Amino acid sequence: MTVVLDTLARRRTGPAGSPRDPHAYVPAEQWAKLVGLLMRDYPFDSVMAERVLGQAVAYVITAMENKGRRLGMGPGRIVDIGVHSIMLDTKAFFALCEQYNGGEYLHHVPLVEMKGDGSVARTAELLARAGWDVDSPLWAADSSRCTPCRPGEDGH
Repeated sequence: MTVVLDTLARRRTGPAGSPRDPHAYVPAEQWAKLVGLLMRDYPFDSVMAERVLGQAVAYVITAMENKGRRLGMGPGRIVDIGVHSIMLDTKAFFALCEQYNGGEYLHHVPLVEMKGDGSVARTAELLARAGWDVDSPLWAADSSRCTPCRPGEDGH
């Protein structure tokens, strides 16, 4: 696991020492659309929608970058709302998959029951080590309940 985490830490896209910017992975028009959808469909103001979307983009990109490693990543319920919003615009999501996942679709494989295996906290740690600025309250809110994602999946 240390080798994987060390590799993730070297994948920063910003200047040395600066966190990766989720806006760099989603066109501005699409970002604005996703924020609007989050505000339309959930009780989020623009600040909360931006936070959720930023963490969801970090999660999706990190999952794509770690394809095949079977790290068992999974977001908690709050970040998962943002992930779902990204995936629902299928054309835009497929374009993201084309660019960052070698043209392969990142599948969503949910479970009915939440698994309490610490995967949400581990995922937040993976994001931090991959160079993202982790919004800890969004991840901590669900870390005890964990994630509904199937164990051993590459991402979602």
